[in-house]
Amino acid sequence: MFTGIVQTQATVISVSEVEGIKRLVLSVPGQYLQRLDLGASISINGCCLTVVHFELGIRDVVGQVYFDVIDETLRLTNLGDLVQGKKVNFERSVCFGTELGGHIVSGHIHTTAVLSDIDFNGDNCSFKFNLAPKWLKYVMHKGFISINGASLTVGDVDDSGFYVHLIPETLKITNLGVSKINDLINIEVDQQTYTIIDTVERYMKNNT
Repeated sequence: MFTGIVQTQATVISVSEVEGIKRLVLSVPGQYLQRLDLGASISINGCCLTVVHFELGIRDVVGQVYFDVIDETLRLTNLGDLVQGKKVNFERSVCFGTELGGHIVSGHIHTTAVLSDIDFNGDNCSFKFNLAPKWLKYVMHKGFISINGASLTVGDVDDSGFYVHLIPETLKITNLGVSKINDLINIEVDQQTYTIIDTVERYMKNNT
């Protein structure tokens, strides 16, 4: 479980095939790997991945963390597009007593959206994401959404997608600041909204 508050950006060191599974190696500031255990869950671009190996460098300044990514994850997320040098959003799983500054995020990506417009106006920045109708029904004005693992508030919603408004700090801390038009972005809709809408739809279907 995560909060959607991205802690840092990690850099892709390598992407390779290991016994038919994609092995992803990231370089991470060492402070974010302290007291890490094998098998721990980390959110990478909003996708919950399991640590299979990690190393800390000299004086623990920089470390490397390894993940195995299966086909189903590659199909549903933008992790299949990662290449050496790319930046990804990084968040350790939440601990008891941690301040919950975003919203509850499972790390189970529902789909991807296409970044279709970027509008800068001084320090204000708006992104427009095109999203399939199957998933757009779960996106509500002023509701929560996880975008590449970042917990954000939904702005306007129209027939093709939705808008979010980003402050400079979000652009600096996350990889949304280097995103470009037509990029695929990982989306996790708010689980509570998802559950309510699906429950109501099933009820209506079964009682008509």
